[in-house]
Amino acid sequence: MSRYARQMILPEVGVSGQARLSGARVLVVGAGGLAAPVLPLLAGAGVGHLTIVDPDEVALSNLHRQTLFAEGDCGRPKAEVAAERCQALNSEITISTKNQALTNLNSQRIASQVDVILDCADSYAASYTLSDACRALGKPLISASVLGLSGYVGGFCGGAPSLRAVFSDAPGSGASCATAGVLGPVVGMVGALQAQMALSVILGLNPSPLGQMVQFDARTMRSSTFRFDDAPEPNHHFPFVSVCQLTTDDLIIELRSPDEAPEPIHPKALRGSPELVKTEPNKNKRLALCCATGLRAWRTAEKLQPDWPGEIVLVAASTS
Repeated sequence: MSRYARQMILPEVGVSGQARLSGARVLVVGAGGLAAPVLPLLAGAGVGHLTIVDPDEVALSNLHRQTLFAEGDCGRPKAEVAAERCQALNSEITISTKNQALTNLNSQRIASQVDVILDCADSYAASYTLSDACRALGKPLISASVLGLSGYVGGFCGGAPSLRAVFSDAPGSGASCATAGVLGPVVGMVGALQAQMALSVILGLNPSPLGQMVQFDARTMRSSTFRFDDAPEPNHHFPFVSVCQLTTDDLIIELRSPDEAPEPIHPKALRGSPELVKTEPNKNKRLALCCATGLRAWRTAEKLQPDWPGEIVLVAASTS
């Protein structure tokens, strides 16, 4: 009996659907908590080629939700360990890994080689950079986020509005799993929904998950969903750039304190209050705002934009 027999019984799959899964190329950015259910579910379903991108190593403090890994994996590259687990689950598929961060310099090149992109990264910069790349390429993006006891997953781009159309303003909280905490089952449930959305896109199920958002609250055990097919794209946004793209012609503001970053992100960076930009005589320069995650930079950019006619870009030190 075929290993895929139980799903091929479904009229939504069948022989033709399984062929589509086998021929699909899927990119998974982030090999942590969300990827823990995503990757084995996609591998088990027979998705033909998986590409895993993650620059980090397995850490003991993450094992409560990153259930692809074991204690003995600590210190090893997450992408490589995740690939080993998925390959052991299904030897018929092909898996490639990239032990590197997703940035605006490599996002379009990597995303252009696949059919569907899954954002499993715990990074504002990576999520919005992926959305920008997918919108430019016309590729579907399934993006998810979990914090504390709640999370969401949505289908963006590929003909649907982008992440920026739904979340056009800077996030209200700078909390992360490391600072605010998170429960493993919540991550697992949202990750499983993310995998289902990806399979639905590949199989061409109707209605499409592209243009749909699902929110889940584990405290109340309630979920809600809505469609955003007509959400307008913002007229302007602040792009994330890599530190290597900064030049001496830019006005570079380092928002991190010396305690956070003893060395500024760039030799020409000015450290101090964003009020420094008011003393700059040439306001047509490109203004680069730098912080750890990009969130502080984004909020600062929103405040400064009315008085800064030049371009404003954001730099997240953690992904640069």
